[in-house]
Parts: sequence; C-alpha cells; structure tokens
Amino acid sequence: MNTFRNLLIWQKSMNLATEVYQITNSFPKEEIYGLSSQIRRSSISIPSNIAEGYGRDGNSDYLRFLNISISSLFEMQTQLEISFNLKYINENQFNKINGESREIERMLSAFIRKIKDRK
Repeated sequence: MNTFRNLLIWQKSMNLATEVYQITNSFPKEEIYGLSSQIRRSSISIPSNIAEGYGRDGNSDYLRFLNISISSLFEMQTQLEISFNLKYINENQFNKINGESREIERMLSAFIRKIKDRK
C-alpha cells in the first residue's frame, strides 16, 4: 500500500528536519526561544505538510499543503543563512544542509508541477 512514507521527498525532508535538530543543539542557549525554535518549526513543517496534504481529498487540497511545505522550506533556508552569518553553524554544516534543502526544493517544485498538470 502506498503512503506518504513512500515518497522520496518526504523521506529526504524527514532527514533534513532531523539534521536541523542536531545542528541547532549547539546554538547558544539564548536562542532556544528564538532562531533555534523558529528553524526547527519550519523544518518540521516541510515533511508534516507533505504528509497532511497526502491524506487530503483532491489535488487542490494537496497542492495547498505542498505550497505550505515549500514556503516552510524557503523560511528554513533563510534561517539557516542567518545562522551561518551569526556563526552558529560552520561553512561545512551550512553547505551540507543547504545543498540538501536545495535538492528538496527542486523535488518539491517538480512535484507541485506534476500535481498541477493532473488537474
């Protein structure tokens, strides 16, 4: 049986969210309710909205959740860049996670186009 768990894009975004949690563990304690919390929430929103949209009835509902997911991805990318600028993450960490997020961005964009074409 196919579920959202079979979607490569969901699997990759789950890995990304896990990595974000691991990276933000080393953020300064004063960021626990600031940037750390914000970046974690946006990263969790990516796979969560892919999953929630999968369970909805009809393509337009699914598209709405996929668009929320890509918006959360853009938000997370911005927050990662801020984290890098503040030196909360090093260049290697930034490049790795940014590269993964850009791959998910391309996959999500293609998936959204595919769903739109089915309408």
